[in-house]
Amino acid sequence: MKGMKVNKSFAKRMKITKTGKVLTRKAGQNHFNSKAARVRQLKGKKHKEFAHILTHKELSALIPMN
Repeated sequence: MKGMKVNKSFAKRMKITKTGKVLTRKAGQNHFNSKAARVRQLKGKKHKEFAHILTHKELSALIPMN
């Protein structure tokens, strides 16, 4: 029997850690970074926490296998 569907667009953009935190990449770091300062380029690689926006109920609706 099939379970609930995963929201693929959400799942591709978010990463859930072992402790349950939801991480996302910083915006505006896809391309055109060569002219930016090196510090700004490297800061774009880090993930930021996203979980404070979503409740556990909302998160489980988007990714039910979590």
